[in-house]
Amino acid sequence: MGVTDPAGPVMDRDEVDRALARLGAEHEAIETSLLALQDHAGRRLLEGAELTGTTKERWQATEASITLLWAYFDAYTDALRSAREIRARRRWSSRDDLVELTELLRGESVTVAGSATATANAPTPHGGSSKLSEQFSLVTLVDRMNELYATSLDMVVAADAVWSALPARIDLLAAELQRTRRLAHSVGVRPGEHPAGDDLERITRTLTSLREQVVSDPLAYWKPAEGSTAPGGGRPDTTVYDREARALEDVRREIDAVLTVRQDAEARLVKLRDVLSRADRTLAEARTARGEVLAKIAATEVPVVSGPPTVLQEQLATAAEYRRHAQWHRLSPLLESLEQKAEDELLRARESLTAVTAPLAVRAELRGRLDAYKAKVARHGLAEDPLLVERYDAARRMLWSAPCDLRVAEQAVLRYQQAAAELLGTPRVPGQGGPQDRRGPGA
Repeated sequence: MGVTDPAGPVMDRDEVDRALARLGAEHEAIETSLLALQDHAGRRLLEGAELTGTTKERWQATEASITLLWAYFDAYTDALRSAREIRARRRWSSRDDLVELTELLRGESVTVAGSATATANAPTPHGGSSKLSEQFSLVTLVDRMNELYATSLDMVVAADAVWSALPARIDLLAAELQRTRRLAHSVGVRPGEHPAGDDLERITRTLTSLREQVVSDPLAYWKPAEGSTAPGGGRPDTTVYDREARALEDVRREIDAVLTVRQDAEARLVKLRDVLSRADRTLAEARTARGEVLAKIAATEVPVVSGPPTVLQEQLATAAEYRRHAQWHRLSPLLESLEQKAEDELLRARESLTAVTAPLAVRAELRGRLDAYKAKVARHGLAEDPLLVERYDAARRMLWSAPCDLRVAEQAVLRYQQAAAELLGTPRVPGQGGPQDRRGPGA
């Protein structure tokens, strides 16, 4: 919509002609804008909707503004027609005509009479009170129409944008929600029995309420753009919709997990039984090994081996029961917990076996070290050396007798290594904290 130039002194004929041409162009632009507003889809929807809240209040004011706009436009049209008629009296307008035209084109010569209904709710300039009739110049009348048009269009465009964006998206999400509810019901995910079932009920209630509110009060879900003065500047507020969409996606993932459980439950149960069985066998082996260690190794503290936890077997039986009764929503979290506990139990059993058999491993390492040195001195022709034979036999008796004192046996092996090193001319073997043999070469 156009804006006129400021008023001036008595106009000449050229100024009058230019003003009439400009006013005629503005008249066409204003008429086009008003007709577009009249035919706007958002305005037609607002007229037929049962509105509430903010939208109801804004639409009442907007309807009054649109009514007043047409009253202003009719007055503007009449003033422009009168000015054209005066100018058309003579080819060369007289001074009286020019004075009359100046007053009409630049003075406050336009009277707008409006009904109380039309003006009661319409916004007024500078927050003033509405009047049943007002005086305007054509310039201020255009400004007033621009102001009313902008506020009216802003309201209509905002409501239309929300209606165009949110209800359709809500309907699509609601359809997806129904499919998810049916799928959830098929795997036993129901309200009061599973958290995901409760979430589905809450999402259903929220979406139903959201759609009703969006339809009746679209402006409650409109975010104006900060700093924007253009009509319709802003976007629909999808905060609630986006939150529920994310919640539904979380539920879908939960349902998918339950479906996966239904598909591979038997295989997972078989694997669980195998892991727990391996853990039991390992613990049994550790208990047997502990008895062997206590019989063969002296002066050694051997850790106690605990028995298998019965609670895991009970939970495994419960999981099998859930599978038989197709209680997939209960089986899913139980299987996940059991799988982690079973792996932990197998690791504990292996650690127990390692801890129990550590003395046997030490004895095996000492035996291997003793035989390795014997083979080494044999390669150098020293196998029959009396000192080496004596010390080898002493260490061997200790390592191959039961119970074996590992501390004494280790010192015997160390003495054999030291004697072999001296005869071979290699550096002396470190004592490793044990007692040193202080006898002479002829011992």
